[in-house]
Amino acid sequence: MQRLISVNLLLVDGKEASASYKVRGGQSVEARVPEESLLPEGIPVPLVFEDEHILVADKPAGLVVHPGAGNPSGTLVNALLNRGISGGDDPLRPGVVHRLDRDTSGLMVLAKGEPAYSRLVGMMSARQVGRVYRAIVEGAGLPRTGTIDSPIGRDPDNPTLMAAGVGKPALTHFEMLASAAGHTMLRVRLQTGRTHQIRVHLSAIGHPVYADPLYGNPVPGHRLWLHAEGLSFEHPVSGEALKFHSEIPEDLRAAAIELDGSLALW
Repeated sequence: MQRLISVNLLLVDGKEASASYKVRGGQSVEARVPEESLLPEGIPVPLVFEDEHILVADKPAGLVVHPGAGNPSGTLVNALLNRGISGGDDPLRPGVVHRLDRDTSGLMVLAKGEPAYSRLVGMMSARQVGRVYRAIVEGAGLPRTGTIDSPIGRDPDNPTLMAAGVGKPALTHFEMLASAAGHTMLRVRLQTGRTHQIRVHLSAIGHPVYADPLYGNPVPGHRLWLHAEGLSFEHPVSGEALKFHSEIPEDLRAAAIELDGSLALW
């Protein structure tokens, strides 16, 4: 509201007024909210850490991170505006230093202004933030450990998708945890953070993420089996070593049991 007042978009009886103006009975207050403005919304999002500089959220599946085309509201950013997230030049992405896909659940760190935002962005670029995912992929026969080193960029045949072999460098490490019923559970570590990186890389080696509607095969009644379970970094202000873990959500655990009970033991 203070921002609306500062740019003369909140009027009293059709006239500009300062933030300290005391409204009298019978007066009309009009707010002209631009379409690109963000408004806080009462969307429940679990927090696993919060202080005056940052917060770490456990994003539910189905929640888009920030407003954009087709998603003007109802996002993680709308849910956390009242928590003080801020930083960066994009007014629709305050405090957002990395993202998760809509149907990927799990841990995200967001900034509450400077200098936390710029330092977190720098740490991401310097690969100083540990990000660990759990995934079930189609197929078996993967090595115990492996690395996928292939650039990722816009698919030249379909610009709404990403593709391996073009674009910017991307590096993904994986470790096999279990294999059963023609599916494999992996622990995946990101060394870079390209859009759809895990999904594109695993699909490129012939093992798409289970129930991936974009780079694999959709499964009715199931969502993408991908969860950001681990996040570790130094606090951008205090330098304290921080490490967080998120348990596998019940819907993913149920899907693993449906495939084979042994996959749910991890």
